[in-house]
Amino acid sequence: MNTGIKNETLDRLINDFKIEELKLSEEINAFAEADHRYLKDLRINLSNVMAYANLTQKERYLLGLAVAVNEKNEVLKAAFEALLEQENVSKAELNELYAITSLMNINNVFYRFRHFTHNDYYNNTPAGIKMSIMMNPVLGKEFFELLSLAISAVNACEMCVKAHEASVKSHGGTEQRIYDAIRLAAVVKGFSVII
Repeated sequence: MNTGIKNETLDRLINDFKIEELKLSEEINAFAEADHRYLKDLRINLSNVMAYANLTQKERYLLGLAVAVNEKNEVLKAAFEALLEQENVSKAELNELYAITSLMNINNVFYRFRHFTHNDYYNNTPAGIKMSIMMNPVLGKEFFELLSLAISAVNACEMCVKAHEASVKSHGGTEQRIYDAIRLAAVVKGFSVII
């Protein structure tokens, strides 16, 4: 490891998630040096969310990558992109993931503003935000909506969460699948703070 610290839990995280050791943060190295129990909890939480049966391996990695992109975490972005290479993700799918994440950031800010202000003018004026990507997604409509829901949850947009949760269900997604996706997004967001 780059600090000379040997920690089995951190080694397992690095190996499981194909993380480049040289880019590890000071925070995670401090956890490793202290053999902090949170590092073990984090590894277990990550392993558990990556093992859920209601999401395919590819979907898990796509959701993880979307959160890493959303959180601007270069280490996790590289790790999830490497994992997705093994899943034969296409360039079109990756491009769409980045586009969805960007679009949700636009919408989440805009609709949170509407929600916070409770102003009739803002709520009744058309948004004027172009969203043609939503019409025929490469990743499929249900997963597009699931990914949109996860990013909206991470960004704390109540209106978007409610709308996308209903849309996932209308496209055949189950509550268990939604729950698993949100738990995965939450854990990856937490991981992004210290990695």
